[in-house]
Amino acid sequence: MQNLGIIGFGWLGSRIAERLSDRYEIFATTSTESKIEDLESKGFRTTLASFPDEINPEMKEWEVASELDAVIVTIPFSGIRGMQVSMKERQQNLLKFLGDFKGQLFLTSSTGVYPQIDHDFKEEDQPANEVESESFILEQFPQTNILRLAGLMGDQRLLKNYNISNLDQLVNHIHYSDICTAIEKMLAQKSRSKVYNIVAPIHPSKEEVINAQKGLSYSGERTTKGRTISPAKLIQELDFEFQYPDPRYFHL
Repeated sequence: MQNLGIIGFGWLGSRIAERLSDRYEIFATTSTESKIEDLESKGFRTTLASFPDEINPEMKEWEVASELDAVIVTIPFSGIRGMQVSMKERQQNLLKFLGDFKGQLFLTSSTGVYPQIDHDFKEEDQPANEVESESFILEQFPQTNILRLAGLMGDQRLLKNYNISNLDQLVNHIHYSDICTAIEKMLAQKSRSKVYNIVAPIHPSKEEVINAQKGLSYSGERTTKGRTISPAKLIQELDFEFQYPDPRYFHL
């Protein structure tokens, strides 16, 4: 059994661990001391670690780093909703924590790195070495896989449960189950230095999604123009099939 580290054991990190724990020994970090006992009761080896927005002079290399075959970083480095806000000191804390890690490395980024304009964006439209929230880790760990995640959905995270504006806007969403599958495939293929948009290939409007999730019909005209993120590279290179290709049916 290989060893997998997950830095940041929040909503997504916990679901990745649950999916992979039958094949990997999970090493987790949490910034919440009260979570440690619960995580360890599930068989996860847990380290208390936080990555503040100021330099932590006491930050040390993760003591288990040399034992890990792969590490997935799920803490954010791109600001709210993907805005390119400088987090240089948080970045430095992470780099110090990783030390000289040589294994497979994943950074969960955001489709928010793309401009807010009507266009179908592909990975090459925004090279990772030109995105501050991605390039910082590539400079020290060029093997890093960058996963640009769309809006995280699944379980109780459904659009119908939120107060939503701009109902005619097209959505770029992803079900967490498909994120887990993409990571599974990349781990198995020993992927290195890849950049993928991980986003459901169908882009209905917000109103269409909400109506479908509420069991209501949609009588409006189908919006076709807007800002969309393409998963074509992921589909082609990983022979990827989405379990949840349409955000209207994430609740099923």
